[in-house]
This record gives sequence, structure tokens and C-alpha cells, in this order.
Amino acid sequence: MDIKTVGIVGAGQMGNGIAHVFALAGFDVLLNDITQGALDNAVGLIDRNLERQVARGKITEDERKAALGRIRTTLKLADLGQTDLVIEAATERETVKQAIFEDLLPHLKPTTILTSNTSSISITRLASRTDRPEKFMGFHFMNPVPVMQLVELIRGIATDDPTYKALLKVVEKLGKTAASAEDFPAFIVNRILMPMINEAVYTLYEGVGSVKSIDESLKLGANHPMGPLELADFIGLDTCLAIMNVLHDGLADTKYRPCPLLTKYVEAGWLGRKTQRGFYDYRGEVPVPTR
Repeated sequence: MDIKTVGIVGAGQMGNGIAHVFALAGFDVLLNDITQGALDNAVGLIDRNLERQVARGKITEDERKAALGRIRTTLKLADLGQTDLVIEAATERETVKQAIFEDLLPHLKPTTILTSNTSSISITRLASRTDRPEKFMGFHFMNPVPVMQLVELIRGIATDDPTYKALLKVVEKLGKTAASAEDFPAFIVNRILMPMINEAVYTLYEGVGSVKSIDESLKLGANHPMGPLELADFIGLDTCLAIMNVLHDGLADTKYRPCPLLTKYVEAGWLGRKTQRGFYDYRGEVPVPTR
């Protein structure tokens, strides 16, 4: 399977990062979203991030221009049907992802590989709703995509070897490192990371420490580059809650029960950086803890 063209569903935080790295690696990219504003914002952000790489000497100006020239946008999901590889990077809700794949199916080439950037949802279950479970995989990039080295590859029960090997080659061409994970809730990274973040929220909820003390303790005491609550804000508290719910439902173990405080923040619409408030308030010049 020689993959040259890539269709990406969703131009948000993950989708634009994925488009960035694929275009820079020489793939032709078609980026889809439901509004033109989202697409324009994504292309603008990709351009700024590429300029940052030029300024740091990581790429040349010619490489920046060439990468931007490989990115096209469309509001029509059907336009992605003729690409060699489709990466779904929509919100972490299974019903949304299933609806996207169902809308895509009538337009796909027989050889197109379908993938999801899901960070927790069953690949086997998503694949079962398509006409090509053998050509379906989890393709989980880490955020921010241009910076993070790891890509999790998750095979569903029906995924065939040619599909897996094709994606291994893609990861290699992107200059990233693949880690193969079994199709269990949250895979590897989030199976470990999200319970840590959830436990940090419990530590706050129970009054063991403040936002500042919890984050400083992990940064200075465990040498983490970001504190767990700061990281939760960066990821998005709604995404953290969704992954914890997948773990709790899928593994039926009370140790994965989402902290009530995490649920409360999401219900309030305090989702972190993307809404300007979460465990920190980002509306001023300097982030201020909200607890």
C-alpha cells in the first residue's frame, strides 16, 4: 500500500497538527471540517507553527512553503473519499466518530485505509461499523503533534498485516516512533496518564493540596515538565473526563471512577486552555489557579 494522499477529518488541535506533520513529510493533505472558519484558523496556525520551525532552524523557508502548498481544505466530507489514508480526528465521542465513518463509506476507494486518532475508544467496535474492518486501525498521535515523537498504533481484531505495515512505514516517513498497543480501553499512554491526572484532581478535591502545590510537587519532585492539573488544562478537561469514563465503563474497576470535581469543571464549561478557564484562569497575562 503506497500512501501518498491523506484525508483528515477535523481541523482542531489534533487535526491541524496531524496535517502539519504529514504535509512537511511530503504527503498531499486534504483537511476537512464543518466550518470554513475552522479550516482557515487551522491553516493559519499551521503557517505560524511552520514559521516558528524556520526561526529555530529546524526547517528551511522553502520547506515551509512546500508544506503549505501540499495542504488543501474542504467542507465536503465526501471529497476525502479518493485519498489513500483517512485519519478521523474529531471530538472524543464515539457517536460522532461512528457518524463520520458512516457518511464517508459510500465515497471511499476500495483500497483506502481508515484510521481514528481516538485516545481511548475501542478500535474493534469502531471498525465493525464500517465495510473494511481489515483496513481499519487506531492511529493515535500525541499533542502537540509537531513536537511529540510517539504514535500509538492500535490494531482491531480484524486489522490485517498489510494495513499495519503500511502505517508503520507512514510513521517512519513522518520521522516519528511507533508503539504498538493492544485494543484495550485507553491503550498505553492514556491508560497510565489519565488515572494519574484523575488522582491529582482527587488530591485537589480532598483538600490534600492546592492547584499550585500539586503541580509544583510533580514538577519538582518527579521531574515532570508540566504538573498534572496544568497538563489536564492543556489536553482539555472534557477529553480527560471522556477517557476516564471509557476506562471506568470498559474495565469496570472503581479505581477509574472520574473525580466528581473533574465532572463539575466540565459541567461548568471550564475545559482548560481552550475555554480560558480550567484548573487555571488564563484570561490575564499570567495563568492563575482557580483553587
